[in-house]
Parts: sequence; C-alpha cells; structure tokens
Amino acid sequence: MEKIEVVIVNNSKRKKVEQGTSLAELAKDFGGVLKDRENRDPYPILGALVNNEVRPLSYKIYNPKTIRFFSIKHRQGWRMYQNSLRFMLYKAVRDCFPEAKLIIDHTLQNGFYFRLQNMGTEHEQLEVCKTLRGYMIELQRKDLPFENKTMLLEDAKELIRHEGMPETERLFEGLTQMYIEMQFLGGTVHKTSTELAPSTGCIRCWDLRPFAEGYLLQCADPDYPEKLNLYQETPKLFNIFQEHHRWADLLKVPTIMDLNRVVRDGGSNHLIHVAEALHEKKYAEIAEMIYSKKDSVKMVLLAGPSSSGKTTSCRRLSVQLSVLGFDVQQISLDDYFVCRARTPKLPNGEYDFENVNALDIPLLNEHLLRLFAGERVEIPTFDFIKGDPYFSGKSLQMKEDSILLVEGIHALNPLLTAQIDDSLKFKVYVSALTQIAIDDQNIIHSSDNRLIRRMVRDNNYRGWDAYDTIHRWEEVQRGEQKHIFPYQENADVMFNSALLYELGVLRVFAEPLLKKVPHNCEEFAEAQRLLNFIELIEPIDSKCIPPTSIMREFLGGSSFEY
Repeated sequence: MEKIEVVIVNNSKRKKVEQGTSLAELAKDFGGVLKDRENRDPYPILGALVNNEVRPLSYKIYNPKTIRFFSIKHRQGWRMYQNSLRFMLYKAVRDCFPEAKLIIDHTLQNGFYFRLQNMGTEHEQLEVCKTLRGYMIELQRKDLPFENKTMLLEDAKELIRHEGMPETERLFEGLTQMYIEMQFLGGTVHKTSTELAPSTGCIRCWDLRPFAEGYLLQCADPDYPEKLNLYQETPKLFNIFQEHHRWADLLKVPTIMDLNRVVRDGGSNHLIHVAEALHEKKYAEIAEMIYSKKDSVKMVLLAGPSSSGKTTSCRRLSVQLSVLGFDVQQISLDDYFVCRARTPKLPNGEYDFENVNALDIPLLNEHLLRLFAGERVEIPTFDFIKGDPYFSGKSLQMKEDSILLVEGIHALNPLLTAQIDDSLKFKVYVSALTQIAIDDQNIIHSSDNRLIRRMVRDNNYRGWDAYDTIHRWEEVQRGEQKHIFPYQENADVMFNSALLYELGVLRVFAEPLLKKVPHNCEEFAEAQRLLNFIELIEPIDSKCIPPTSIMREFLGGSSFEY
C-alpha cells in the first residue's frame, strides 16, 4: 500500500504512514499523552489540528497532512472536554430519568448550570444529583468510546425524531446539506457543537451538585486540569443570567430557531425595538438607584470585560443621570495608561494591557482626590499610536450637583481607587451574557458573543482582520480571568449588555471576516468553529438599530462620541 508523509508539529518530525492510518495510531508515539510547558503530569491527547481543522482521534489520514495533537490545555481540547462531559450528563439523564428533559441554561465559572424538566415531585434534588453523579462516574470507569457517524440528513432527522429531541429536530429543518455527523455514546445519539474526546475515560476531573432550582456541572480548572474548578459564590452574576433568560422566554426567542422564526415572519424590527427598550429601562433603573444615594455617592465606577459595551453604557447612563438633575463628568481609564516603557509585559514579551498596573494608579488617585476637593484638574489623553500620555488642555471640575463616571476594565478593582472612601462609590459591572442558545443542550458562550463583537469593531475602527482578533483573544481572556472577573461581585448592580437580536446582525459583518482567516494558521480552526454556529442564524438588517444602541459601538453609526 502506498505510504504518505505526515508532519507532526509537536515533535517537529516527518514520517511515512500507510493511507488510512488513524490519529489514534499516530498518537501512540507520545504514549497517548502530552506534557505542558510547566512539565507537570502529562494529560491525555484528546484530538488534533489536521491542516488546522479540529479532528477526533478516530480520524483517518489518506493524504499528506500537518498534524498537531492537543490535550485539555489547548483551547480546542478544552472545548472537547466540555462537550464530552455534557454528553456524559445527557446520557446519564436519558438513562436514569427517561421522562426528564435536560436544559443547559448557561455557563457558570467554567461549569454549566442546568435544569431538569418533567421530573415530577417524587424526585428529591439531592437524590437526583447522587444518581446522575454515580452514573457518570460509572461511564468514566467503563472508558466508553465517543463515536462519530456520518449519516444522510434525512436519516438523522428520523433518528432524532424517534429519540424525542424536538429542539434538535427544529435545528435540522434549517439545514441544506445532504449528510451530517452525529455523535454516539453507548447507543445514545446526540448532536454536539464540536468534536468529542476519544472516550469517557479521558474526562477525569468534574463534579455535580445541586444549585438553586437546578444543578451545577463543575468542570476542571483549564489552567490546572488535574484540579476541580471550585465554585465561588457569584449570586449577582447568577441572578442577572436568570433575569435575561426570563426576557428571552418572555419574547419567545430562547433558541436560534426561535430567533430565525421571528426574522422569517418579518418580526426582526419589533424585536430590535423591544430589546432596546429593555436596555433603556435598565439604564433608567440604575440611574434611579444612584439618585437614591445622591447624598453620599459622588462617583460611579463602570467596569466590564472586553467588548461588553462599557463605553456606550457609560454614555447612556450619563444621559439618564442628567435627566435626574446631575451634572455628569466622565473619565476614561484608557487615558491613564502609563507610557510603553512602564507597561507590564507578558511572559512572551508582549505588552500586558489587561494588567491593572498598566494604569497610572497614583496619578488617578491624586486627580480623584483633587476633584472631590473641588479643584479644577487637567486630565491626560493617551496617544495609542505613540504609546504615551499627553495633556491637551482637557480639564474637569466638580460642582455641588456633579457626579463622576469612571469607565474602564479595572474600575471595580479596589486597588485602582484605594485612596477614595468607599461611601463615595457606586459600582456597575457590564457584560454581554448571551441569552440565546443553539438548542436545549448546546449553548452559545458569552465569550464567543464578545469575540464576534470585538472582531467586527476591530475591523471597523482598527483595520484588523479576524485573524488578528482571534490571535489576541486567548491572552485577553487570560487577563480577564486574572484582573476583571474576580471583582465582578463587588458591583452594586450588574447590567447585561447582550441583545437578543445581535447575533443575527453581527453575522452579516463577521461572516465574511471569518471566511478570510487563512487556512495555514491555527486561528483557522477557531474561525471555522464560530462560522459553524453563526451560519445557523438568519441575517438581520442593521438599519433599524438606533444610533444610541450598544451595537453601534461595534458597527459604527453611533450618535455618541468615543
């Protein structure tokens, strides 16, 4: 049999193999495991990038390929682990409680909050949790293989109809291809959003516990996969997720298929108007909360992760505060970056702009103290091209009815305003917490929503292509985990800036950008993953989006100055 050449990136070797050789066979050269940079205990190989496309270890090679194996430490491996764990949960529910319907609502600290419908009253929450956990542990012990099977789309539709999967059936109705890949575990069929690990034995670290009215599936720590990512109480974040799921249910668009139905029926403009009205209502409520504390509060700190819509939120909140009689003054923390020579760096030598020490904290506190003492203060402006702050003559002065809005990713970090009395502060946390799901078990991660927002904005305002944004995103997320998310519960109020219609609008702009990501780079795999779900969403025209909308921060056409 003719042999073909493959390039193994992990050890920089080329080797000749027979056509039809599987990735699993090639992974034996590494003993089926990979070590990370810190040389800790090796982790199981979960899959590979084959010509920069994500493939399971069952994939067979018939032509020359470049192969990079990955473990849970790689972002594609982490997604494989999560998807495989959710499939194990799905099988446990199907086998232990056949009458139940599993609904995975959203992520929660690298885990997943889920509910079980149609359970009746005879099942106690603790007993259900014990049963599911025990079954999943047994699945892990048996080391059952996850299997991919390519099927005619019509056969797949019939199969899921027989299995009682109405949301997945609705999803398939919008597909046009002839064949589709379905996933199987021990005879149970499922449709997952990404490829799966080789077997249940690879999914080693997880836990399951009762939480609120449902359950929490806790995942491994992505930085230390041998450890459980222990849950820290985040009641404010959880409550805002729940509130916005209620909005999605109220507007009858909990899934992509529901959104598509609204668009096809000509209801997208109405949905835009209602979603924007809900935002305006929330801004007004926050302004009223601040007004109720006007005798003590002199400063509003507004923070959030990348592409959460902080700047527009600051402008719209400013308008609502003005309506209540405040003289609103604003400071952007971006103007308090230190010069490039003083900017902290990452281990790879790149600048760490997500680090709180990238800001001139002493200067900021000096200015705040002087402002609250009634002095006029000259505020710096940061030149992002030269990498230096300068003074352009811009100044602020607080009056008796003034309130200061301070906006930036680190605004809730206590270190940033350590010299200012806490009684003067009102803290707002803004993030785009995606409300809409693919179906009952396949969610859209909020980080993906923000990544697509940022991709469109970077292209519009910085001239970057999708490759640039995706390339930087992993480091941005790492900075958020370290410097932003730990302080979100410090907020007096949280605001969800996600809009129910936005992915339909963003598809129009993001799809062509994603299709331009070159095949010869690792970012291609991430671009394809994002394309796979946004192409399920009906495009929505952006012409009816008002100029004050958060979406205008990313699309352009805002009536606010940035």
